[in-house]
Amino acid sequence: MTNYMKIVEERISGLSKGVDETVDSWFLMSSPAPVVAVVLVYLAFVLKIGPEYMKNRKPMDLKRIMVFYNAFQVLYSIWMCRTSIQESNVMASIFSKKCEINRTREQNLTLYSGAWFYFFSKIIDLLDTTFFVLRKKDNQVSFLHVYHHTITVLFSWGYLKYAPGEQGVIIGILNSGVHIIMYFYYMVAAMGPQYQKYLWWKKYMTSIQLIQFVLILGYMLTVGAKGCNMPKTLTFFFVGNTIIFLYLFGNFYRKTYKKAKSVDGGSRTTGSSLAQSALRAAGGMGCMPQTMNAGKHLLQNGQAGKSYLDLNNNSVKPMKLE
Repeated sequence: MTNYMKIVEERISGLSKGVDETVDSWFLMSSPAPVVAVVLVYLAFVLKIGPEYMKNRKPMDLKRIMVFYNAFQVLYSIWMCRTSIQESNVMASIFSKKCEINRTREQNLTLYSGAWFYFFSKIIDLLDTTFFVLRKKDNQVSFLHVYHHTITVLFSWGYLKYAPGEQGVIIGILNSGVHIIMYFYYMVAAMGPQYQKYLWWKKYMTSIQLIQFVLILGYMLTVGAKGCNMPKTLTFFFVGNTIIFLYLFGNFYRKTYKKAKSVDGGSRTTGSSLAQSALRAAGGMGCMPQTMNAGKHLLQNGQAGKSYLDLNNNSVKPMKLE
């Protein structure tokens, strides 16, 4: 028994030691325990505790909080994207024959620091699901959504702790760029229905995410083919996980837009058709109402009105016709 406990202690000690002692001293980086605890609390809340708590309660009005949160996410993503491009020789890595980049200790720490801020951004992203639960958007808490958030937290932590390499810089830049677009959309959507006319490009967001995964996959396969001096295990994991994301997001895209086209084909009411398409395509911060009536709506005074999307109150409401 003593020998068994000794082996367990040695294994745990080994997990606590990463590639750099400085990184090991940073917040949440000392061992796997803190980040695993964060993920377990997240899963427990969004899958069990949160829905049970909100079961007999009204959806929370988080409009102002969501506008601020999404604005912060946009600025944070811009900063990460800009910093990653400036502080790394990423272009030299892509176009060099063997992807060989020699760094000083100080340059390595700069790279690690950027990776930590990227990892912490994934912790912040867990609030996306939290807002879904508090606003009773249970249809948004899908396997794709939860898996995506969970795996990115765990993987970005493991990448920084055990195998930081140039591969992660490219992924960080691409992902931060997509997040700038995505959270800007969520911010405008949270501001109210009067901004609906600016959200016509929602349907392209899933396409942008799919393009991101294709670019990542292409880059990783190039890294493997060129024999770059980067961690091969990390490359294989990136390839495998990217293929999974491609499948899940592609499946979501097919189901969402095929359904949108089939339903829209049977309706000739322009305003309702556009509303239905936009709402079914909305996979983001709670932009999908539970029910929707086709055609024109009546105002309280009996006048005809056309429908608009109230993205904050989970409904379609009438607007007076001009």
